Amino acid sequence: MIKNFKWLLFASLAFVACNNEDEVAVDANSSDGKALTAGSANFSKYVALGDSFAAGYSDGALFIKGQEGAYPNVLSQQFALVGGGAFTTPLMLDNIGGFSMGGFQIPQFGTRLYFDGAGPAPVAGPTTTSITAKLTGQFNNMGIPGAKSFHLVTPGYATLNPYFGRFASSTGTTVLADGVSQNATFFSLWIGGNDVLTYATSGGIGVNQINNMNAATYGSNDITNPAVFAGAFNALVTGLTANGVKGVVANLPYVNTLPFFTTVPSNPIPLDALNAANLNGLFGPLNALFASLNEVKPRFATLAAIQSNPLLIIDETLLPRAAAIKAALTPTYGSTFAGLIGDIFSQARHASNVVGSKDYILLTSRGVLGKPVNGLDPNTTVLVPPFGPFNALGVSYPLQDRHVLTADEALQVKVATDAFNITIQSSATSKGLAFVDTKVVMDQLGNGGITANGYKVTSAYVTGGAFSLDGVHPSPRGYALIANKFIEAINITYGSNLKGVDLSNYRILFPKTL
Repeated sequence: MIKNFKWLLFASLAFVACNNEDEVAVDANSSDGKALTAGSANFSKYVALGDSFAAGYSDGALFIKGQEGAYPNVLSQQFALVGGGAFTTPLMLDNIGGFSMGGFQIPQFGTRLYFDGAGPAPVAGPTTTSITAKLTGQFNNMGIPGAKSFHLVTPGYATLNPYFGRFASSTGTTVLADGVSQNATFFSLWIGGNDVLTYATSGGIGVNQINNMNAATYGSNDITNPAVFAGAFNALVTGLTANGVKGVVANLPYVNTLPFFTTVPSNPIPLDALNAANLNGLFGPLNALFASLNEVKPRFATLAAIQSNPLLIIDETLLPRAAAIKAALTPTYGSTFAGLIGDIFSQARHASNVVGSKDYILLTSRGVLGKPVNGLDPNTTVLVPPFGPFNALGVSYPLQDRHVLTADEALQVKVATDAFNITIQSSATSKGLAFVDTKVVMDQLGNGGITANGYKVTSAYVTGGAFSLDGVHPSPRGYALIANKFIEAINITYGSNLKGVDLSNYRILFPKTL
C-alpha cells in the first residue's frame, strides 16, 4: 500500500511539473509568453506611408539617426521576428539634417536642433545631403515630411517636395502608386496631421478651406476640406488593401495639445505696481469705450503687481475699433497719436487661459515676449501716462497673428480633426484594419503621462521624454512608444503576439554630436 502511494505521489508531481512547463514562457520576445506568431497577418513585405512622423523627422530636421528610430523602422524590427523581410529607408547622408545646394545649407531646410543647456540650438552645417541628389530603387519607408493627405495621391508631387523627389520612381508618379507597386503584404498609414498642423503652427495665418473642394488652390498653411481629406484617405486605403492586403491606420490627436502649443503660458508677464497702473490706465478706458459700443465681454484684464499677467494679443474675430478709438482719444492726445493707438488696439485683447476659450502661444514666440517692437524706437520704454511701457511685445503692444493660435482658430482645427478622424475610423472598420487611437495616447501624455519599462513619458517640453526640441515631432523614446501602440493594435486585430520594445533603450534627446 505504501509502495502504491509512492507511485501515486510521483505521478501527481510529474503532472504538476508538466503543467508548470506549459506556463513557462516559450519565447521571451512574445507579448504573452507563447510562441511568436503573426496571426492572420503577413509581414513579409511591409510598406509604410505617411508624413514626417513616419519618416522619423525629429528636432526640426530629417537625419540618419532620427530616420533609424522612426516608428515604421521599429515596427519592421519586430515584424522580422515573425517572417518580416528587409525594410529600406531613403536615408539622408548625415546627422546634420536638412538639404544643401552648392555647399550651402538651404534656410527652409535647416539643421537639426540639440539642447545646449539653456535651450534648443542648431548644429553646425551645412549638410552633405544635396537637394538635387536622387536615390534609386524602392523604399519601404515612404514617410514624406510636409505631406498632406491629398499630396499622397497627387501626380507630380515629387517636383514639389524634395523629400519625395529624391527617391520617387519618376517625377509624375504618386506616393500611393510607388507604394502599391511594391506588392506589400502589410502596410501602415498615418496621414492627416499636416492638413491642420501648418495652419496651427502659423498661428492661423492660413485659410480654413471648409467650402473649397479644389485642393489645387490651397495655400501651404490652409486647413484641408474634410471631403477632400475623405476622398484622399479612402483612395489610399482602397489602393493599399487591394488583393486583401492587411494593415494598420491611425487617427489624429488635436495638434494644439503638442508641446509647440502648450509650453509657453498665456499669462507669463510680471509687472510692478507702477507699470500695472499705467497699463490699466490705458486698458480700463478702452474697455469702457467698447462697452459703450455694446461689446458685452471686456477685452482687457485688470493687471496687477504679480508674476502672471496675461499676454496682449491680436484677435481677428473682434470687431475693428480703430475709428472709434481715434475719435475718443483725439480731444486729449491729438489725431496722430490717437490714430496710432486706434490702429494698434483695434482688435487687441488679453489672452485667455480658460478651458473652452483658451489661446495658445506658439513655442517659437518665446524669444520675443516683452521685447521692443520692430518699427518703434527700441530705446523708448515709457510714453506719456497712462500708456506705460508702450513698445513691449505682448505687454503693451499686442502679439500678432503669427505668434498665437487663438481660441477660435483652435476650434477650427478641432472641428476639422474630428471630421478627419470619423473618416479614418470608418475606413478602418469597413476594411477590418487595425486601428490606433493616437488622440487617446496624446490625451494620456498630457494628463499624467504613460508609464512603461520603469519610465514615465509625458508631453512636457524637453523633460517629458515624448517629444523632440521642435515641440511637434517625437523624440526617439516617443517614436518607440508610438511603435508599441501600433503593435498593440495589430495584435488585437490580427491575433499576433508581438512584444513592444523596451522604452529604456531609446534616448530622450539627441546630443550635439552623433
